[in-house]
Amino acid sequence: MMGLNGDVGESYGSWTLGKDEQLIPLLDMANIACGFHASDPETMAQTVQLCKHHNVSIGAHPGYEDKVGFGRRSITMSTDAVTTSILYQVGALNGICQLYGCHVDYIKPHGAMYLDMMHSASIMQAIFAAAKVLNLPVMLLANRHAEATQQLANSMGVSILFEAFADRLYLDSGELTPRSQANAVFHSTEQILGQANRLLQTQTLITASGSERHVVADSLCVHGDNEASIEVATAIRAIINQTMNNNTGR
Repeated sequence: MMGLNGDVGESYGSWTLGKDEQLIPLLDMANIACGFHASDPETMAQTVQLCKHHNVSIGAHPGYEDKVGFGRRSITMSTDAVTTSILYQVGALNGICQLYGCHVDYIKPHGAMYLDMMHSASIMQAIFAAAKVLNLPVMLLANRHAEATQQLANSMGVSILFEAFADRLYLDSGELTPRSQANAVFHSTEQILGQANRLLQTQTLITASGSERHVVADSLCVHGDNEASIEVATAIRAIINQTMNNNTGR
């Protein structure tokens, strides 16, 4: 059964993004920004405390050092630099977690780094290298390369978690439609819940061309900066809970 994950802790100083106090209680796993694309030490600390209070698994959400572009612009880096950047960011979050008696449970790269990881074997290997040092699983996109990704992870001694997106339009290839294209991100509650329900109930979704695609994932993602995030997360939480209850009752 898929759990629910969301991107949180993306405020910065006096600038607030998302509704973390409302979203986090609905999640199973929270992807916390680590200071490069968003966040700051105080925001990270507040977010960690919210996750601990609501018993939500903490994930590190590292990205490129790009607050102006919110980490959604690719930055050319050596593979060693990618690895050390991940170690630096996850280490910062884990240090704050230790202050509150908890710890980072997994890594989910953010934005352009996430997409670059899915399109570049060398970047994926660099991220896996950091995960191996930290002994943490990596969350990534469930797509047509899932088998090859699993083989690479196995060869490097890294665990992985596959995710699907409730609020993103997919291409026939199983990749996410680039945000530069129209309708890449769903904003309609009906549209997001429709895709979420299909993924949860049938492990399928409808692509940009109208084709049906099978998707096997461990977790379903909703974005905290989506205007409909709380409404849809509440509804998805209810679907997940109902499905779990039905399975338990069999």
